Amino acid sequence: MSATPNYRAALYMRVSRDFTGEGLAVERQREDCLRIAESRGWRVVGEYVDNSISAYNVSRKRPEYERLVADFNAGAFDALICYDLDRLTRQPRQLEDWIDAAEGQGLALVTANGEADLLTDAGRMFARIKAAVARQEMDRKSARQARAARQRSEKGRPPLGVRLMGYTSRGELVEDEAAVVRRIFEQFAHGDSLRGITAALAADNVPTRHGNPWHPRTVRGILTNPRYAGHAIYRGERTGQRGSWEPLVSEDAFEAIQARLSDPRRRLQQGTDRQHLGSGLFLCSKCGGFMQSFSQARYRCRVCGFSRTMPAIDEVVVELVRRVLARADFGDRLVKNDPEGERLAAEILEVRARLATFEADYDNGLIDGQRFKTAADKARAELDQLNGRLARRSSSVSLSHILRAEDPVAAYDAAPLMVRRGVIAALMTVTVCPGVRGRKGFDPDSLKIEWKDGAV
Repeated sequence: MSATPNYRAALYMRVSRDFTGEGLAVERQREDCLRIAESRGWRVVGEYVDNSISAYNVSRKRPEYERLVADFNAGAFDALICYDLDRLTRQPRQLEDWIDAAEGQGLALVTANGEADLLTDAGRMFARIKAAVARQEMDRKSARQARAARQRSEKGRPPLGVRLMGYTSRGELVEDEAAVVRRIFEQFAHGDSLRGITAALAADNVPTRHGNPWHPRTVRGILTNPRYAGHAIYRGERTGQRGSWEPLVSEDAFEAIQARLSDPRRRLQQGTDRQHLGSGLFLCSKCGGFMQSFSQARYRCRVCGFSRTMPAIDEVVVELVRRVLARADFGDRLVKNDPEGERLAAEILEVRARLATFEADYDNGLIDGQRFKTAADKARAELDQLNGRLARRSSSVSLSHILRAEDPVAAYDAAPLMVRRGVIAALMTVTVCPGVRGRKGFDPDSLKIEWKDGAV
């Protein structure tokens, strides 16, 4: 084709992965595209670059590609140069759109490597064949990768690709990251909230794996990942195989956390992390509603407007909690008053033993894969139900953690707010009553305290 100075040319450059971040491959494409524009006498009016973005998945956003399409539809250019057609698109449907533009609107589309020129019949045929072959290769590659990923999960090996926080890509521990993961599981197991954990990590300047700020969604993603309990997964689901890496949380602790996270009562209360000890916890004696914080100095019932001073109420409640926790026999009395919890714990051990027997029988060839899967799935479902019932028995998860401390009173005083609230909820129900008219100071008897079983 002869030089056509009147053509306004756009350059499109794309690289699927820029491992160095230096954009060197993009720069090479730009140089070759500019050389084509110069040789044809085309005036370059725009450049569009999608660096480190794949074109294989049609749902993947390519901002500069979308801008390129919009600008062409707006008449901003009438010639398009890219290094290769697979840099422009890997989708046959998208290619047909560009072919239609070449045939119907006179778009001059050429590649810098000289393999395609949509201004000619032969060029369009070549482009279609090349796009179909490229798509087939990508589909085959995707199928091979999916099969390899499934095989790795079936053998209990860590998946390839983006590594999990706390581990190398080969499943070896990264100790400083593993310590952060263990901390997250421990804090949540002790009764802290997603937001409380997030705030504590940020306050301690603990970095995420990518150096980004912590967010409750990030913390929840760690808490719900079965790989941290040693489970191999494929496409987000457990395969039933144990992983070859070292777990960072025990099986029992992980299942109890899942039950707590999925508790409908907790989902209804999401986003209600409290800033005061009794807000949403203490009750109003007049209407039975929950007292809420009102300024920094008072609790007020939003239903009837009744209010009392906050610091004095908190002081009385905390002192009562300390007295109970300081009793040497308190822990033993609490355990004796929870026979249902003991029964559930015994059932969990029995189901785990049964599941271990199924796994041993399968490993020894005594049962086939289908029978193992059926029996194991049934046992796991039963285990999930038991763990959920145990986790939902009460809010005493915070209390259990405090009681295991060498000094329960000191542990309570040092615990995060949500843990301290959990201890109060496990020990007592606090109802705030009106004070006696004319009496100076705060009367502790104006609080109605109803102790839970085993607390006194």
